[in-house]
Amino acid sequence: MTMSRFVSFSTGARAGYGLIAGDGIIDLSARFAAQYPTLREVVAAGALLHLADETAARPADIPLAEIIYEIPIPAPEKIICVGVNFPDRNAEYKDGQEAPPNPSLFVRFPRSFTGHGRPLIRPPESPQLDYEGEIVIVIGKAGRRIAERDALGHVAALSLANEGTIRDWVRHAKFNVTQGKNFDRSGSIGPWLIPFTDEAQIADIALETRVNGEQRQSDRTSRMIFSFRRIIAYVSTFTTLVPGDVILTGTPTGAGARLDPPVWLQPGDVVEIVADGIGLLRNTIADEG
Repeated sequence: MTMSRFVSFSTGARAGYGLIAGDGIIDLSARFAAQYPTLREVVAAGALLHLADETAARPADIPLAEIIYEIPIPAPEKIICVGVNFPDRNAEYKDGQEAPPNPSLFVRFPRSFTGHGRPLIRPPESPQLDYEGEIVIVIGKAGRRIAERDALGHVAALSLANEGTIRDWVRHAKFNVTQGKNFDRSGSIGPWLIPFTDEAQIADIALETRVNGEQRQSDRTSRMIFSFRRIIAYVSTFTTLVPGDVILTGTPTGAGARLDPPVWLQPGDVVEIVADGIGLLRNTIADEG
């Protein structure tokens, strides 16, 4: 079965969303913008599969070569990120501790991400731009204090992220990483949303990061310390999850900071994040200018 791929895009002065069909896009926003202004409203209405079924037979309206990919959910209420969620990543911390009892969390702002095919921006304040490949879940059904057994019923879609990080800036203070995680356009989300229909889509899939074709990160979701169910249940304990909320679920070992010596991303580098059944997110690197 061909997976439906929903994208948010821009073409010059116009922003929209659509469904990939071959080498083009079926422009859903041209047909449904009054009802669903963005993919966030499509997700909130539980209408991803409905729109896919209703329009899948239509020809493409816009060639892919003419669009700019945007982050799939524009202006999400929350972007919540999970840190240290693979065993080998936890082992990088030389504190002698076993896996922590609860997830480490931080937040990012939408402006800190860019879309597929666009450069991640290395700021003038630091050369230490690093990569972190992650699987993204998008909430489709609101909830508070969600039980683990019910958690996946609140997921609408899947995507990928490069949770780009300015390493020295995450160590500017004693207890937080917010600064190093929120430089404008230092990370990416995309290329698209894949409707979530079954736990098998995420239960044991491969996640890989490549830099200039070289594999740097590789692991499987079945090895995550905190499962997707656990993450949703834990986060929803302290905040109400709402449709369109984006959760980045953690990166494997192998970031550039952990190489000896560390290897930072340079202008011209190509970083690819790939996961079974979700797709491939590709970005180049450029200096801010």
